[in-house]
Amino acid sequence: MRPIDLHTHSTCSDGSFSVKELIDYAHEKGLAAIALTDHDTVAGLDEAISYTAEKYPDMEFVPGIEYSTVEEGKDVHIVGLYINHNDDAYKKKLQEFKDSRINRNIKMCKKLSEEAGIPITFEELTQRNPGAVITRAHYAKLIVEKGFAKSNQEVFDRLIGDHCPYFVPREKITPEQAIEHILQAGGVPILAHPILYRMSDERLDALVKRLKAAGLMGLEAIYSTYETREERDMKALAGKYDLLVSGGSDFHGTNKKDIDLGTGRGKLFVPEELLPPIKVAAGK
Repeated sequence: MRPIDLHTHSTCSDGSFSVKELIDYAHEKGLAAIALTDHDTVAGLDEAISYTAEKYPDMEFVPGIEYSTVEEGKDVHIVGLYINHNDDAYKKKLQEFKDSRINRNIKMCKKLSEEAGIPITFEELTQRNPGAVITRAHYAKLIVEKGFAKSNQEVFDRLIGDHCPYFVPREKITPEQAIEHILQAGGVPILAHPILYRMSDERLDALVKRLKAAGLMGLEAIYSTYETREERDMKALAGKYDLLVSGGSDFHGTNKKDIDLGTGRGKLFVPEELLPPIKVAAGK
């Protein structure tokens, strides 16, 4: 049985591999299927679909996205798989979300420049990362290059982490809104890496129950950083609420050096048998 990877990123958001490089690497790693799930953008999907069909007919490409949402002050991510990303209504809503992120980035650049004395502009960020959705990882890389911090982690810890002085929160989109967007595009909404939210068992259970009622269809129960017990617990939680099991590495290339495509930190294995039920849920 070949592995699959249903959670990856390219240079269209905060990964270091271009779309074609990512697809080439997925085939080199022997994946049966790969999903591209860039943050809040579908910019790389058309290229990935055509490139995979042309070069690797033995590997399936799954069009996806990862929404950044907010739940009681915490980041909660919703992955959408098999989305119809060219649907006009869907593209319009996604553009509205993108516009709010641009306004937030302009404000954050101004705070860093005027209050922290770090000369950084949104224009500079976009020029250095053409076509990408600008995330805080792009800020960190540029600030380190300019010599105002020694590492990306220092940038987050001291400057632009959630509770730092130069952080500007984005316009809030709820997990329910992301689920609605994905469903309207014919996709399968998946709660990404729930262990990372550091919620109590009771709070996470309540969140999953609530999102299931809103249309959540799956849970990322297999993930790069999970311990064996955590994976077992997430599979049990998915079973409790009759949710599909999904899994992925959350590959970002060199931007997350310890996580490799398909294998995560070395022990990750997402079996291809998980994909058919997700396809059925998407009507494929």
